[in-house]
Amino acid sequence: MSAVTSTTLAPSTLVLGGARSGKSAFAEKLVSDASRKRLYLATAQSHDGEMSERISHHRNRRGAGWETVEEPIDLAGILQAKARADRPILVDCLTLWVTNLMVADRNIDAEIARLCDCIGSLAGPVVFVSNEVGLGIVPDNAMARAFRDHAGRLHQNIAAIAADVYFVAAGLPLKMKG
Repeated sequence: MSAVTSTTLAPSTLVLGGARSGKSAFAEKLVSDASRKRLYLATAQSHDGEMSERISHHRNRRGAGWETVEEPIDLAGILQAKARADRPILVDCLTLWVTNLMVADRNIDAEIARLCDCIGSLAGPVVFVSNEVGLGIVPDNAMARAFRDHAGRLHQNIAAIAADVYFVAAGLPLKMKG
């Protein structure tokens, strides 16, 4: 298992890691090294000052050269509409997407299935970023446990489909698949 050395993106890539692990920066570099044309698909919603600061930090780190689209719910639909062979898409992040689905009281299993069903038919490469939340203690409340379970199932499904899978810890990517 080693760090990435190629600038060619797989049709689909999953980048997992803990909070502040460097996963987003690694995924951004994967996409930037592959193309000057790139789309950042943001799932985050700014509900408070702290989240606004996180979003601003991500935007500033990416810099110019990224088209950004914000879509908190309809991930499959926006991917199908925006995917192009000449422009990779970076989706950041899947766990925020799951949170958005939970808050919106959506059928999460159906949305995950819809996302997984569309990945193989996308016109261009996509890199998914997500927080690995299953490595800690069992949460003490039902909603947090449901979130952890939804995220874990989503990661398993995307990892099964993705050609490349990375785990990032302390800013170091470990290639797990591909």
